[in-house]
Amino acid sequence: MAYQYGKVQDPNVFTQTIISNIQKITQQTSEIQSIVDKLGTPQDTTELRQQLQQKQQNVNHLAKETDRSVKQFGSLPVTTEQRQRKIQKDRLITDFSNALVNLQKTQRQAAQKEKAFVARVRSESRVSGGYPDVSFGGNGNVFESGGQAQVQSQSQEVAITEEDLQLIQERETSIRQLESDITDINEIFKDLGMMVHEQGDVIDSIEANVETADLHVQNAIQQLAQAADYQVGNIRIIILRVTKSLCFFCRFYNSASNQFSYNVVFLLALSAQI
Repeated sequence: MAYQYGKVQDPNVFTQTIISNIQKITQQTSEIQSIVDKLGTPQDTTELRQQLQQKQQNVNHLAKETDRSVKQFGSLPVTTEQRQRKIQKDRLITDFSNALVNLQKTQRQAAQKEKAFVARVRSESRVSGGYPDVSFGGNGNVFESGGQAQVQSQSQEVAITEEDLQLIQERETSIRQLESDITDINEIFKDLGMMVHEQGDVIDSIEANVETADLHVQNAIQQLAQAADYQVGNIRIIILRVTKSLCFFCRFYNSASNQFSYNVVFLLALSAQI
């Protein structure tokens, strides 16, 4: 559990928040897809498009919040569980990325439908300087002989109203918003890619430091063991030399006291234990 600015930052809290947000993004993407499927059909209404815009705003806001949570999760202080946390974070990033891929796919589909609608309305009106669609007669020639083309053109001119222009403007505004939302998701993808790269560098650095420290400890233990063996060996040699000297004197002085004999035996026993 980490602390920042006097507040407790529990990795588990971040994890649960991110998982919950990913589930919400997935659910809202499904709802948006259902609305997109109705665009350009008899069910396409102003209310439906307003609902689409609202859901788009909500899910994009949620995606940005999740992006910030993932960043905060990755910036928590390094602990002994760093390797496990990296695995967990990579899994969250993968799930988050998959949810964003589906969301962006739906956004692109909505933008394409809106562009197709605007193009169709423009082609059927004088807004783009085009001609009316007269292909119903079979030849599709706008320069028909007689007055048929002229009559249809005049009828089309009468059909162009401020309502049509307003409708086109609304659709173009919706397209710009969708393109902005798609760009926002692209930025989140860049953030996720950078986080994966930076996290990998941190883990590699930590592991390298741990391995180096472990190597130093092992070398130090080995050196201490060698020093201890060397010291014990020197003591053993000294005791053996003293004992041999005492034994030598014992051969020539049979009148040595019992205490002297006891000291010799003690030195021999000590030498054997070392």
